[in-house]
Amino acid sequence: MLIFISPNKAIRLHSDPEYANCTPPCRAPDGLNAQDEVYEIQLFHVGQWHVRGFYDITSLYCQVQYAKDYPVVWTKVNHDNPNNHLFISRGSTTIIPDSRYSVRFDEKQSIYTLVISKVQEIDSGEYRCEITTGISSKVSADVNVFIQIPPVISDNSTRSVITYVGANVTLQCYASGYPPPLISWRREQNQLLPNGMAYYRGNSLRLDNITKDTRGTYYCVADNGVSSGARRHIGVEVEFPPFISIARPQTGQALQYDADLHCHIEAFPSPSVLWLKDGQLLNDNQHYQISIFARSDEFTDTTLRVKRIEKRQYGLYSCRAVNKLGFREEVIELVETVNVVCPPACNVGLQYTSDAFRILSSFLHKIAVPLSLILSTRYIGFA
Repeated sequence: MLIFISPNKAIRLHSDPEYANCTPPCRAPDGLNAQDEVYEIQLFHVGQWHVRGFYDITSLYCQVQYAKDYPVVWTKVNHDNPNNHLFISRGSTTIIPDSRYSVRFDEKQSIYTLVISKVQEIDSGEYRCEITTGISSKVSADVNVFIQIPPVISDNSTRSVITYVGANVTLQCYASGYPPPLISWRREQNQLLPNGMAYYRGNSLRLDNITKDTRGTYYCVADNGVSSGARRHIGVEVEFPPFISIARPQTGQALQYDADLHCHIEAFPSPSVLWLKDGQLLNDNQHYQISIFARSDEFTDTTLRVKRIEKRQYGLYSCRAVNKLGFREEVIELVETVNVVCPPACNVGLQYTSDAFRILSSFLHKIAVPLSLILSTRYIGFA
């Protein structure tokens, strides 16, 4: 905008295209005195500012030429309500009652610098340096301030999922921040996603035809280059019927020794575990001891100990697991062997030997012959 300044300091605006590219001072247009010269009020400002975080300091510059007699006003523009702009300063004096704002004036270069300290999210927006030269005559320049805000994952993002085998599930992740964060998906321990990819970009991750291997922890990662980003752990639980694995389908042990039958179960929800022999349910008693160890919500180990095996206890044993989605059963055969199998019978022989020595010691004590003397080589004639 060209401002024509006459010798008597009167201000006249002129928008004739002829003067659009005029370099002041210019020839006075028709209607002005020959002595009038044309000057331009110039506003210099820095473009879009990017502040790297909260509590930084940013400075906005406005350089004015040929307008020494007219006050420079800094405002924050309110596009939603143009009649409610926030007036920050007039000249070098701040109007707004906020100590975070200040104005520095460089008289030599005619620069008005708006300084905002301890920058906050609410400080983002459009700022305007403006000079009013008349009732309807204004010159202004705008500068946009963008506050870079670290990502924050929104509450409407998925937190956890419980589903079942064969179902389809979509995980959602949203985040706020500036610049707008990019969302990516990864899996715990760098496992491949069900789609075969190491990672996936997008707000939604679809899991189709779910299997028990789909379960686990998924990471929603929001990153916009500010700070280290944000991450949320999303647990996917998959309900599935039991799977049973056994170390050996056949276990051997000698008569009168203990034998252990082992069964590993994978299921969710956690199953009920049963042991059967010849279709008969077994319980803890003098012949059997059942142990169940839940290692997690999905993994269970169980052991059936057959105590001091008798002939009738050899045969087929069933390990059965049941939950609401079904059941599974595996059979282990217990067979007779000549040799003692260790474990679990590693200390049975020692226990029997210890019992024999205890009985012998008691007998010798009654006849007043010390056991240490009986065992000595001199007493038994081997001098």
